[in-house]
Amino acid sequence: MLKTLGIHHITAMVNDAQRNIDFYAGVLGLRLIKKTVNFDRPEVYHLYFGNETGDPGTVITFFPWEQQLKGRIGTGQVGVTKYIIPTGSSAFWENRLSSFEVEFTSFVLFGEKTIKFSDPDGLQLELVERSEGPVNTWSTDEIATENAIKGFGGAVLYSAQPHKTKAVLEDILGLEFVGQQEEILRFRSAGDLGNIIDIQLHPSIRGLMGAGTVHHIAWRAKDEAELLEWRALLEEKGYYPTEIRDRNYFKALYFHEEGGILFEIATNPPGFTADEPIDTLGSKLMLPEWLEAKREELEQTLPKIEIRSLGGDK
Repeated sequence: MLKTLGIHHITAMVNDAQRNIDFYAGVLGLRLIKKTVNFDRPEVYHLYFGNETGDPGTVITFFPWEQQLKGRIGTGQVGVTKYIIPTGSSAFWENRLSSFEVEFTSFVLFGEKTIKFSDPDGLQLELVERSEGPVNTWSTDEIATENAIKGFGGAVLYSAQPHKTKAVLEDILGLEFVGQQEEILRFRSAGDLGNIIDIQLHPSIRGLMGAGTVHHIAWRAKDEAELLEWRALLEEKGYYPTEIRDRNYFKALYFHEEGGILFEIATNPPGFTADEPIDTLGSKLMLPEWLEAKREELEQTLPKIEIRSLGGDK
């Protein structure tokens, strides 16, 4: 059967673009790998952060729009986004978060050291010590590669129907159920990044989409041929996938699973070097061909943003 290797990317909504860059690039040390716009609403940025090369399984993306209302994390959403940090780096990250006055809690879940905190818009994040996954070769003045975030560790799904979502993970996406701890069901894919997915049983509140919430989670497809196979499977199983859409850096389809969460399946190619070289990823506003005529207008109306060093403990 078809099996995804795990998470391709996660997309969330926030209010302030510069604050978003300051936190994910400045505090967490991720690389801004693409600065573009929401293809459906080009007056809004679409910002992508990941490892040095923007590999699938490392990329979180944002729609920052000051006018959107605050959301509420709950059912029908990804509740927690997990990142892998190298084994032994928890103390570094606790010190770094403290230096930026980011409140956190530390605990052990499924035998893994975990640090939980929120970003400035309220998105729930966790850093999980784990040996698997390649080292992130991207470093900053404050974060060396031996402490750098490797990529996604996984996600916690807040489903309105947990056992229906469980069936999708197993029967559609090909993940394997590996165990339960208290109110968490855990699943694993064959990849080494973005490969562990948890379902929270009995989440208590209905989610409301808006700033500070995840818009969708995307799963990896090897190529467009495999994406077509996924689409046929979804139709066969009674889901209603969208047509395949060209997102410049991948092709994708979307569907809602029965727990209310928006799922995407996205191709690995062509990747983020499709329109700019790897050495300069994220350095200029990249637009699809059909929006190039509006470049001057967009560059004047979109808020000014920059990568800046925030310091902090090394």
